[in-house]
Amino acid sequence: MSSTTDAEKIKNIVQGVKAEEQRLRKKYVFLAKQDSIGLLILLLSLTGMITSGLLYYYAFIPAWVCIMLAAIFASISHELEHDLIHKLYFRQQPIIHNLMMATVWLMRPSTINPWYRRKIHLLHHKTSGTKQDLEERLVGNGIANILVRYIVMFDGLFGLILQRKHLNREVKAFNFLSIFNGGFPLTILYYIFGYGFILFHSVDFFIASDFIYPPWLQTFSALSNLLMVIIIAPNFLRSGCLNLVTSYLHYYGGVNNVLQQTQVFKGLVIWPLNLFTFNFAGTHAIHHFVVQQPFYLRQMLASTAHKVMKENGVRFNDVSTFSNANRYRTL
Repeated sequence: MSSTTDAEKIKNIVQGVKAEEQRLRKKYVFLAKQDSIGLLILLLSLTGMITSGLLYYYAFIPAWVCIMLAAIFASISHELEHDLIHKLYFRQQPIIHNLMMATVWLMRPSTINPWYRRKIHLLHHKTSGTKQDLEERLVGNGIANILVRYIVMFDGLFGLILQRKHLNREVKAFNFLSIFNGGFPLTILYYIFGYGFILFHSVDFFIASDFIYPPWLQTFSALSNLLMVIIIAPNFLRSGCLNLVTSYLHYYGGVNNVLQQTQVFKGLVIWPLNLFTFNFAGTHAIHHFVVQQPFYLRQMLASTAHKVMKENGVRFNDVSTFSNANRYRTL
């Protein structure tokens, strides 16, 4: 349970963040159109992702530019998915709400579907910092072995298989088949084409150039080459940056209240990661104090929130989390 002192600090942060939100909502009346804003952002990010893919396909931009642009647009869809999980858009209109859910999954097929993720994300808010926080443990939080940790962070499927017995033993909500099926069909296709791309080009590298591949394999190779640039590599980049950031900004062990669940990463060093995660490292901790707040509003009030958070004991740039498997330690 929270001590009286920590309870007061948490209250101060919540009040400070909510006060700034109310100030912004009064100043910018368009913020009242929350459903419309969410849908507009989704349509713009989807259009941006499709456009970057078309520009690459028609050779207007190189592969690396397409990958970076698509990763940025996909990172926006991740923030939208998170808001949708908390039902911040079209709560009373399930058809539009679920269409938005489906769209953000199409943009990020490396993840389980958002309807299943809703279950483990709501559990995350109840169990953050403990062994039962399935969502964060699936992306590496609390893993001391660096090799295993980075495999888990950058390859969700292999990481899931690697951690299967360990999670099954420790986490009540863990079920391998449920999580695996939660990725059907998009995530399965993502890994088929992703692994297929790597396998084909690895074998092709060692086979004589005069070898003739069967037509079906040539078709698969051409499609996997295209998908690698426009959707697979961008999401590998995006999810890798996100998992790296989130697994280290969430504490694991020694956590007694929301004040100790997260920290804030700020500064030039973290910006390359924030570029592909929509400033997740700088704003996610705010969400733990005030849940029902759209992601763009968190960005708008971040500087004010950071000030009151720092005054009340939230840690900033605590690099010790990299060497102690994320354990929260009293300073």
